[in-house]
Amino acid sequence: MRTIGLLGGMSWESTAEYYRLLNELTRERLGGLHSSRCVLYSVDFAEIERLQVEGRWDEAAEVLANAAKALESAGADMLLICTNTMHKVADQVSAAVGIPLLHLADTTAEAVRAKGLRRIGLLGTAFTMEQDFYRGRLASHGLDVLVPDAAGRGTVHQVIYDELCRGIVREESRAAFMAVIGDLVAAGAEGIVLGCTEIELLIGPEHSPVPVFPTTRLHAEAAVLRALGHPE
Repeated sequence: MRTIGLLGGMSWESTAEYYRLLNELTRERLGGLHSSRCVLYSVDFAEIERLQVEGRWDEAAEVLANAAKALESAGADMLLICTNTMHKVADQVSAAVGIPLLHLADTTAEAVRAKGLRRIGLLGTAFTMEQDFYRGRLASHGLDVLVPDAAGRGTVHQVIYDELCRGIVREESRAAFMAVIGDLVAAGAEGIVLGCTEIELLIGPEHSPVPVFPTTRLHAEAAVLRALGHPE
């Protein structure tokens, strides 16, 4: 089994999910006491969040690139950025190392296309919903991407940073997300991409009238397959 490098801590709540999923998925495939071979570099999310808000993406890229180099030096054979939003700097991070980066948006798009869907609703941070680095990557796979209206985007972003990243899961927020999902479905969304790794702490398949695509799980599943030697 190849070693998976996890660039995490953004937030640690979702990185813990990555670790759990990687180990559970490895055990399901190999049985017994098998677990995932991985190394984790967990950054201080307060530093990254400040750089996000201030638009200092080049500095954020440098922080993550240095962390990626450390993972490579620690023996990682592949790299996962354990957050949707920071895929904004995926190209810079990938260029800093000699190991492949498994892009989260690519694994998500593959799952959507495998279901035969084309028009999807995207939930995530304001950066992910409003900027092109993620929406454009999904669109490059032939997908039509819808996002919530301004009020919906504000609600989703606020819940992610003020609640989910702090481990707070509230029924009121779940209801608010379900209302946003309902609006996207009414606008024609055939599926919903949970495009922030923390959203899976709040929303599951039972909370949506159309299929949901949990990006954390999809990323972890793809990583385990690659680590076990399945074709790229």
